[in-house]
Amino acid sequence: MKKVLSFVLALSLVFALVACGETKDDPAVKSEGVMTYQQYADAALDAEVTIEAYVQAKQGWWEKDGVGVATIYTQDTEGAYFIYEMPISKEDYDKLTKGAKIRVKGYKAEFHGEVEIIDATYEILEGNYAPEAVDLTNVFGTDDLIKKQNMFFTVKNAVVAASTDADGNEVAFLYNWDGSGQDGSDLYFNVKIGEATYNFTVESYLCGKDTDVYKAVKALNVGDTINLEGFLYWYDGVNPHITAVSAAN
Repeated sequence: MKKVLSFVLALSLVFALVACGETKDDPAVKSEGVMTYQQYADAALDAEVTIEAYVQAKQGWWEKDGVGVATIYTQDTEGAYFIYEMPISKEDYDKLTKGAKIRVKGYKAEFHGEVEIIDATYEILEGNYAPEAVDLTNVFGTDDLIKKQNMFFTVKNAVVAASTDADGNEVAFLYNWDGSGQDGSDLYFNVKIGEATYNFTVESYLCGKDTDVYKAVKALNVGDTINLEGFLYWYDGVNPHITAVSAAN
């Protein structure tokens, strides 16, 4: 009798483990009615879209017309989604730590080449996924780069190129794109990757003046060789939002 009881208990444990395995979140699997990344990419502009993705970063929460909003960088195993000014309570905003899973319904839009989701509603789901930055060093300068839009990425051995300030001086960075800002404004700086030069940004809503990356960019010198991480944002061409800078080995 004890052997039979032990067998039943062991079998019950196996079934319980299987059941847990069946309900475990799989970042590659979408719920019914949810688009794959390719379906989202193929959808027409202004089309209604429903996606499931994982928060990788978020810009600061603020109130717009009395409603809390936030801009969210999200990703799944196939691609990335930029969710622009999504209405959200501060309480829920605080829950959206890196890797948190959300379902978002909204409309596909484009702003200066940046594809995004607007007029979004959301649901916080169970699950967690935070991929490593994908190395795009050799993808810059190719037609494939735009296919990686909004993804968390890294580039290696980029060289800081000069920007020109309002007085005509060569500098390593500018406050705002035209140098009209001040400490706390967005930082813009040029880097050379291969034979081409690109303009990168430290978006102050994402990484403010007290963050490591903001301080690191302010300390750059023209000619420095650096590694970078960030999100492959687009504005009239690639204009990444950078979240980390370090000296290249």
